[in-house]
Amino acid sequence: MRDIVYPAVIATARTWFRLGDVKINMTGAENIPLTGGALVAVNHLSFVDYVLAGYPGAERKRLTRFMAKKEVFDHPIGGPVMRSFHHIAIDRASGQGGMDEARRYLDAGELVGIFPEGTISRSFELQPLKTGAVRIAADAGVPLIPIVLWGTQRFLTKGKPRDFSRHKTVGIEVGTPMLPTPADDPVALTAELEATMKAMLDRLITAHPADEQPPGSWWLPASHGGSAPTPEEAAAMYAEERRLRAERKAKKNQAG
Repeated sequence: MRDIVYPAVIATARTWFRLGDVKINMTGAENIPLTGGALVAVNHLSFVDYVLAGYPGAERKRLTRFMAKKEVFDHPIGGPVMRSFHHIAIDRASGQGGMDEARRYLDAGELVGIFPEGTISRSFELQPLKTGAVRIAADAGVPLIPIVLWGTQRFLTKGKPRDFSRHKTVGIEVGTPMLPTPADDPVALTAELEATMKAMLDRLITAHPADEQPPGSWWLPASHGGSAPTPEEAAAMYAEERRLRAERKAKKNQAG
């Protein structure tokens, strides 16, 4: 698979980290295999998670092919960029095609990334995970590696102005690989993955520089003393988003 744009973007990101004094606190990068197919499951806090979630792989000299919603690929600017990175489109209405494509990538020895929450977390806590990550890894017979990010929401997330000012810290923890098999219960194994990622996120929040997340910060979960929406409030916001999306789709279909 030929890559021209992706390595250049990684170099640009490293320049951003250096010039912007973005401190990356990462542990567990050795859990990313140097060769062979593997699936990384990442929590979702912001629109720049693709960059930071690919950092562990880049440190191991590997490119991560992320699964992303089809709408991103339909965008006149974002679409060509995503395709140039050889990322994988997922149709919300029918995700099997995207899952099959991910399987082909994994069979070819690629490192594939998935956001099993399905959308950006407005509470900045881990949302309930879908079973797709476990099922894809089991079907392909590859390791499933949890990656948890913290701090990316401060750059660019839903409903907040972008802020690429200097002197921010991003925490990244790469967990121990899981080895799902077709014989495993995907619901039970997803629950195990979720518990693992929640513990990883809690460690990252606790270890984050205190001066970067004072009490009441909008980017800090309510359970940690911040003013972010609670998971219940966030769920109501997601429901409203889905309602409005369905309404727009219905109007578009009527107009067509």
